[in-house]
Amino acid sequence: METSRNPRRRTLIVLTALAVTGSLTATGCGGESATATTSDGKVKITVLRSNGAIFEPLYIAEQQGYFEDAGLDVTIKAGAQDTSQNAPSVLNGEAQFAMTDSSGFLKGAAQDMPLRIVTGLQSATTETDPTDGLLVKKDSPIESFADLEGKTVGISALGGTIQFICEYLVQKAGGDPGKVKFVALPTTSLTDAATSGKTDAVFSFGPFYFAGLDSGLRSIGNGMNDVPGMVQGLLFAGQKYLSSNGDTAKKFIDAVAKAITYANEHPAAVKAIDKKYTQVPAAFIDAHDINHYDKTLDTTVMRTVITKMHEFDLLDNEPKDDALYWDQAPTTAGE
Repeated sequence: METSRNPRRRTLIVLTALAVTGSLTATGCGGESATATTSDGKVKITVLRSNGAIFEPLYIAEQQGYFEDAGLDVTIKAGAQDTSQNAPSVLNGEAQFAMTDSSGFLKGAAQDMPLRIVTGLQSATTETDPTDGLLVKKDSPIESFADLEGKTVGISALGGTIQFICEYLVQKAGGDPGKVKFVALPTTSLTDAATSGKTDAVFSFGPFYFAGLDSGLRSIGNGMNDVPGMVQGLLFAGQKYLSSNGDTAKKFIDAVAKAITYANEHPAAVKAIDKKYTQVPAAFIDAHDINHYDKTLDTTVMRTVITKMHEFDLLDNEPKDDALYWDQAPTTAGE
């Protein structure tokens, strides 16, 4: 596999993005249907969640009655495996809200898709131990991200958040990210790739990260926690929907905010949801702390991510802030 700097691959990415944008323009601009309600007057909402994690506050809002108390009838569905592909369903009215991460949303924003972030769900933080990171063999000469120059790093997908994190931390450590080769590998193969020497390092996450440590691999740095404030999970909606249904959208994100507070205070509830809706073994879930949830969107960190992703050729252009956030989203300008 090639890195995203390969000219031919770069052209394919751009053409694919333009093709997607064209299809959204055709189906999305007028495709959002009128607000539907139940027989007792509750507003119907469909939200597409990720297939991995960070969706727990949605189920807590459902379980604790926060959606119902807000007059909402919310259906939670698993969205696309690649959450950036949830955009068409939102723009054509199949769903009103959907999950993705920073890079997933920014790729759409860079193509002028009429989408806006409505709330955060989770951001990188120094308040919790790392649950992802760069792994190398114990006897590897790699001691910092700067040492990745001229090396091959295995990641789960090219061009997204993980590649950005690696390149950003290489540059921050004084290295040249352009001299790092990235290869896409199945997540389940990352540990083997590092231990066998197929790659010089891998960036892994969740149970696969901990499995790598258990197998004897060594971690470099603190993973995404080395970029505190970077949004790892967010909810977005179509601009047209928000302009016509602002009151409903505010009720929705307020209910999610209550659920975020509850999730941080009741880890057992989060773990119960993970056991039901993820493929992670129950023993692993019980043995590890939950992540910290956060609704706040740090616009300063997001601007850094945008600038650097563009510098690293991971974004075609740099979308402005007014093309990113709903005007009632919980934003803050961090340091």
